[in-house]
Amino acid sequence: MAMAAATPHSLLLKNPTNPLKPTSTQLAAFPTTTLSRLATTRKPISITCSAATTTTPLPTTPSTSASSDRVFNFAAGPATLPENVLLKAQSELYIWRDSGMSVMEMSHRGKDFLSIIQKAESDLRTLLNIPSDYAVLFLQGGATTQFAAIPLNLCQPDDTVDFIVTGSWGDKAYKEATKYSKPNVIWSGKSDKYTNIPSFDSLEQSPRAKYLHICANETIHGVEFKDYPTPKDPNTILVADMSSNFCSKPVDVSKFGLIYAGAQKNVGPSGVTIVIIRKDLIGNAQPITPVMLDYKIHAENNSLYNTPPCYGIYMCGLVFEDLLAQGGLVEVEKKNKKKAQILYDTIDASNGFYRCPVEKSVRSLMNVPFTLVKPELEADFIKEAAKEKMLQLKGHRSVGGMRASIYNAMPYAGVEKLVAFMKDFQARHD
Repeated sequence: MAMAAATPHSLLLKNPTNPLKPTSTQLAAFPTTTLSRLATTRKPISITCSAATTTTPLPTTPSTSASSDRVFNFAAGPATLPENVLLKAQSELYIWRDSGMSVMEMSHRGKDFLSIIQKAESDLRTLLNIPSDYAVLFLQGGATTQFAAIPLNLCQPDDTVDFIVTGSWGDKAYKEATKYSKPNVIWSGKSDKYTNIPSFDSLEQSPRAKYLHICANETIHGVEFKDYPTPKDPNTILVADMSSNFCSKPVDVSKFGLIYAGAQKNVGPSGVTIVIIRKDLIGNAQPITPVMLDYKIHAENNSLYNTPPCYGIYMCGLVFEDLLAQGGLVEVEKKNKKKAQILYDTIDASNGFYRCPVEKSVRSLMNVPFTLVKPELEADFIKEAAKEKMLQLKGHRSVGGMRASIYNAMPYAGVEKLVAFMKDFQARHD
């Protein structure tokens, strides 16, 4: 009887002394392209097994060969991740520390994963200086699921809630809230195509509103709150969707009753949703609330009621470590301002060849939308940028134009390269 063809995985098991060093037999089982990548990326990586309670330092410098193969990814989300975080994850992918297995294989109730999720929460609390009377939840379903979870947990069907709608995501949150509460839009920027943010003093807030909802940074339209409104009723809480500027700058968490964010823009891969909620707001969910949307269930079970997105949480933890190593969010914000400044300066100095429609005082540090004076050049712009290894610059389908998302992990060199390309493109087409 003929033997089944050997797979790379089965051959790997035949080399137990050094499972990360393939034998000549194993090499034959990999495609040529895979071998080439192994040869260029394996050498700089040092893998250390240590006790689960010990933190392995993040690589400080990515390998030259690995870096040269990577593009500058300006996608709005899922988005670019820090190279040193990816290299750390790569080094721990096959076996995490002394666990004998990958994080992807761990029981979410075992001591190894418990150490991962607990450290991730601890580091996030340090980054944002989260008070002890706030719970941190690692959930699933994206920020969109929270559009329903928030009214279900914070109010009853006849309760009024206020919305400041500064873009598409705020509008979607409002529409979902109509199913579970009585939402009231106290301001909308739709008539101006979501290019500004109102003066808070002029807003007529609803008396006895359960909460005031904002989207702190509108990913599609590039509008960002630089400070935050204070509800006039002391019993009204402030709720913010911070998906696209989460951990990009310091935030006074105590001003909010609830903060929520999808991880896939600034702090990890897609699949993790983070909720930071004041503990006294937990436990009053509407009777119809599904168990998976009840904050009380998740808080009581430390985000482990069911199997969480384990690997995504692990990756978020690595990003939190990296942000702390940079000096925390004060230093991170300085870098983000520097990157955004050179991009906006280039747009503003182009004599109209490029144009950002957003009011200058509320331009996002994370998502920079812009148009070309000649729309017919947009396809060429995207095509030529891609040849220079700058991808995902096409604007959202609902607004068109271009959009450069320059999250925490986008290096300054990436924005410098984009700016140089923009100037050259203008010189050739103006």
